[in-house]
Amino acid sequence: MMDQLLDLTRQLLNGLQVGSIYALVALGYTMVYGIVKLINFAHGDFIMVGGYVSIVAIPMLVSNGLPAWLCVVAAVAVCSIIGVVSERAAYKPLREAPRISALITAIGVSLFLQNLFMIIFTPNGMPFPNLFDKTPIILGKIQVSKVTLITIVVSILLMVGLNLFVKRTRVGKAMRAVSEDAGAARLMGISVNATISATFAIGSGLAAVASVLYCSSYPLVDPNIGSMLGLKAFVAAVLGGIGIIPGAMLGGLALGIAESLTKAYISSKVADAVVFGILVVVLLVKPSGILGKNVGEKV
Repeated sequence: MMDQLLDLTRQLLNGLQVGSIYALVALGYTMVYGIVKLINFAHGDFIMVGGYVSIVAIPMLVSNGLPAWLCVVAAVAVCSIIGVVSERAAYKPLREAPRISALITAIGVSLFLQNLFMIIFTPNGMPFPNLFDKTPIILGKIQVSKVTLITIVVSILLMVGLNLFVKRTRVGKAMRAVSEDAGAARLMGISVNATISATFAIGSGLAAVASVLYCSSYPLVDPNIGSMLGLKAFVAAVLGGIGIIPGAMLGGLALGIAESLTKAYISSKVADAVVFGILVVVLLVKPSGILGKNVGEKV
């Protein structure tokens, strides 16, 4: 009985680790959707961008006597810039266009990023350097890797910090105002374009942090690394209630735990099926997600 309980605890910790990464990426989806009602399917590719930027930055940092983990700063900076550029160049002209046009554009941006980095770094995977000491931390009878604990703690701090940022800062309040009514926000003197750009920058930066944490646990980067991870993060956003920041957190953690338990007690072969099965169930039972509310639309 004790062994089973310990094994369950390990699986829950694994689920919280991967779920924290899903949650960070899902925050980008939910922030963009909350403001411009756009599903940015290129968002998952910022995980790939962050991974490659880190691979390039780490040798430079180490050669200058700096800690390798500072690569996250370079990853956040580059991903934020690319996020803003892609918004201004690809999404801004389509804000008033039919949603199918925006969706096609998002897929186009995704394919562009994948092929660009495939040309720069070749299609072959590249090993990700070790950033953290592999000596496990002993918690009672459970051994936990430092990467797992760092991932969970950093992700929770970032998610709580983002929630406070949106609620209490001037930029965060501008984001909420634009989300409610962009026209009214513009009349109140809020720069809608700058607010949307800031949203893309923050979401892309969070994806970069998730990239470094993810690659530290699964140390191989290739041009398609963000495709499946991005889709799962989208499922997490829908599960929690897309457009709702606490919902993205809850959805990511719940999805990570469900996936981990499926791999441990059923089969790793059906883990992805379970993840997307959850999406189907949510869309059928409660399309607005766990924390979402069904809002009637006047006609």
